[in-house]
Amino acid sequence: MDQAELLKRTAENELLQFLGVTIEKASGDHVILKMPVTPKVHQYLGIMNGGVSMLLAETAASIGVVAGRDLTEVSPVGIEINGNHLRAVSKGTLTVEAKPIYQGRTMAVWSIEITNERAKLVCVARLTMMIKRGGLSRPESEVNA
Repeated sequence: MDQAELLKRTAENELLQFLGVTIEKASGDHVILKMPVTPKVHQYLGIMNGGVSMLLAETAASIGVVAGRDLTEVSPVGIEINGNHLRAVSKGTLTVEAKPIYQGRTMAVWSIEITNERAKLVCVARLTMMIKRGGLSRPESEVNA
């Protein structure tokens, strides 16, 4: 499966569609996602669950790593994520922006900022990805299982 197909499948992922996540930009050095904040993502206090921020952060950085690598040669996998929730949000649209901090042969580290409609930080996160040798060569039946 090539990068274009993988990015297309990511955009069509049921969870991302359920949440209303759109991929605005996807390259090996910059990714932008958008997501509306609706009651679907609220926790018991009526604000967005922090786990949603982590999902958005990992998704954005993973897209960037995949967009910048030859997937016939390597398989990127997340090995660590951390985040700081800086501001509660209960409505509006979030912008998720991911950029690489370090892109090595066996590891990549990405910085992710999630902002609200007023460009105020909601969350800052960092994702570390291991770049495993060996491409994504699993049979199609296993990928969709």
